[in-house]
Amino acid sequence: MLGWGGGWGATYDDSHAYLLDVTSGATLLSIPFGHSVDALAMVLGELREVSGHIENLRPEVTHVTSGAVAAKSAEDQIAVTGVLESGAVAAMHFRGGESRATGFHWEINGTEGDLVVKADQAQWWSGRLRLYGARGSDGALTELPVPARYQRSLTQWTGRSAEPAYNVAHEYALLRDQITGRLAPDTDGVPDFRHAVRRHGMLEQIREAARDGQKVTLAEQGS
Repeated sequence: MLGWGGGWGATYDDSHAYLLDVTSGATLLSIPFGHSVDALAMVLGELREVSGHIENLRPEVTHVTSGAVAAKSAEDQIAVTGVLESGAVAAMHFRGGESRATGFHWEINGTEGDLVVKADQAQWWSGRLRLYGARGSDGALTELPVPARYQRSLTQWTGRSAEPAYNVAHEYALLRDQITGRLAPDTDGVPDFRHAVRRHGMLEQIREAARDGQKVTLAEQGS
């Protein structure tokens, strides 16, 4: 899984100055990486153990208009490797700033096939995702259509997946279906407060692994 942050690059503006301070809680780890590793865990299963590097390679950044130099304590590079509860190996690299090459790329290689998830923007959860796949004797990846059942009767959003509100609308539809009894609790991707606490606990353990330079076991995160 490869992605960039949008923020936490070589420059900043007034509306995003709060991102510079690691104590604000709005960091590359908690936002782009946090959303992405959450998706990985919900699709492929929880991480069992991790090791990694979290670095601040740009301790000083420049204001886009005034040229003023400001200190930055928040990280701008995250490289994490780990083992899932299934035994599969995962590798994730997130960089601050913007990339001309790759917005978001998630590649899943299985015994019977391959899947690739792509997005042009760093905040992939607020825009259009493209899914590609191949299996068996297929010689190349082909784009896979999203099954109609994922529209959840929100036909007014058909063809509008590039809009930020698209994702929010479907999350509320999932919550509605759970509240009305159409879904069983803790199923089909409906996160709750317990899920958030578990995920942020996992992020803190990833930070601990990077700080201490040691492999950390995350077995309790799946509980």
